[in-house]
Amino acid sequence: MNHAVLYVRDARRHKKFYQEVLGFSTVTEDPGGGFVFMRAPASENHHDIAFFTVGQGAGRSEAGKRTVGMYHIAWEVPSLEELQKMEGRLKKAGAFVGASDHGCNKSLYAHDPDGLEFEVMWLVPPEHWGDEEDKAIIRPLDIAKERARFASVTT
Repeated sequence: MNHAVLYVRDARRHKKFYQEVLGFSTVTEDPGGGFVFMRAPASENHHDIAFFTVGQGAGRSEAGKRTVGMYHIAWEVPSLEELQKMEGRLKKAGAFVGASDHGCNKSLYAHDPDGLEFEVMWLVPPEHWGDEEDKAIIRPLDIAKERARFASVTT
């Protein structure tokens, strides 16, 4: 995947959230607030996400409830240490929803300012996937335990 583009109530509000909570930087934006293009930390991509303002009157997304639509997008962090820091930032922002150990990746889930879900995850190095490579796993995540488990393979 190269980038995602989302319709949101206020692109500037999303810019602030993605900048302050997730560490994204702004690539370009409409001075009138119509759109914002952003890049994820350490990304070499032109932009990883863009937001287009549709206005405060827009209703909540019903994707997955009454309509089809995207469930979530995921952002990868380079280490379990970064994942643990992100958990604190998401909780401080009131955006944190939950965490899951999916075997091959360790995931945090959160909501953006419009209530759209996103994931922040650390991908287990493929040589450590073992027999979990082809399984859909959802179990509680203990980041401290995983940091100890993968201490020799992470930074």
